[in-house]
Amino acid sequence: MPDAPVIVSLPIADRQVSFRFYRDGLGLETVGEPAEDGVPEPLQLALNDGLRIMLIPTGGFGWVIGGRQVAPRGHNECIISLSADTEAEVDEMVQRAHRAGAEVVTEPGQQPWGYTGTFADPDGHLWMVTSETVF
Repeated sequence: MPDAPVIVSLPIADRQVSFRFYRDGLGLETVGEPAEDGVPEPLQLALNDGLRIMLIPTGGFGWVIGGRQVAPRGHNECIISLSADTEAEVDEMVQRAHRAGAEVVTEPGQQPWGYTGTFADPDGHLWMVTSETVF
C-alpha cells in the first residue's frame, strides 16, 4: 500500500462556510490550489502528516456513495477524534471551534479514559478532543 495520507470524506452543505470554519476557525491547513471561488478543489485539510479530511458538497457526496442516503443532521455514524497534550488544549480547541460556529455537544470534562470535549461542525459532524489521563 502506498505511503499516502488517509483521507476521511465528509458531506457538507456549503463549501465557503466549511472552508472558513476549518481553516480560519480551527486553523487547519488546506491542501491544493484555490479554485475560482477561492476554495481549493477538492477541499482537503490536513489534520496531520498522515490524515486529511475532504469536504464534499452533499450532491457530489451522494454520487460517491452510490445514491445511498447521507445521514441527516443529528444522526452520526462516526466521531472524529483529535488528541491534545493537556486539558487546557482540549478546552482551547473546543472553545475555538465554538467561536467559529460549532455546537458544543459535550462540555470539556474528565471521563474515565481522559479529559475530553465534543463539538459538532457546521454540518453536524462530531469531533471529540481528548487529553489522556495519566494514572
